[in-house]
Amino acid sequence: MGDVARIDKWLWAARIFKTRSIAADACKNGRVTVKGVTVKPSHTVKAGEVVSVRKPPITYSFKILKTIEQRVGAKLLPEIYENVTAPDQYELLEMSRISGFVDRARGTGRPTKKDRRAMDAFVGPSLEGGFDSFFDDWDDDEGDE
Repeated sequence: MGDVARIDKWLWAARIFKTRSIAADACKNGRVTVKGVTVKPSHTVKAGEVVSVRKPPITYSFKILKTIEQRVGAKLLPEIYENVTAPDQYELLEMSRISGFVDRARGTGRPTKKDRRAMDAFVGPSLEGGFDSFFDDWDDDEGDE
């Protein structure tokens, strides 16, 4: 069984995903492809195949050098796979880092206090005091009538 491995186990063992269940969910949701075809978690892979994993905002590509189903240390990863991700994908990653909190990813939760202050500083000058002063003035106007 050393020449083939389940894709979800390989993704977990190669440390591409933190847990095997996260790797299986990625396969079920169509974020993992082999030879351009989305695969199920039970799909078997062989050495030499290229696996593409979409982790927004970029798509990583890995060439399988060795099929494993047991997790290995980080120092042994160069023997397991070769990263063949296109350079333009890394440019997309850098652009998303530069943009920062402006395009906040869905599902990341509420902004922290620091994020909120940064957003107020970014938006605030155009509104002459930010959102709070706008609503304070609005509430005062309704009370006068």
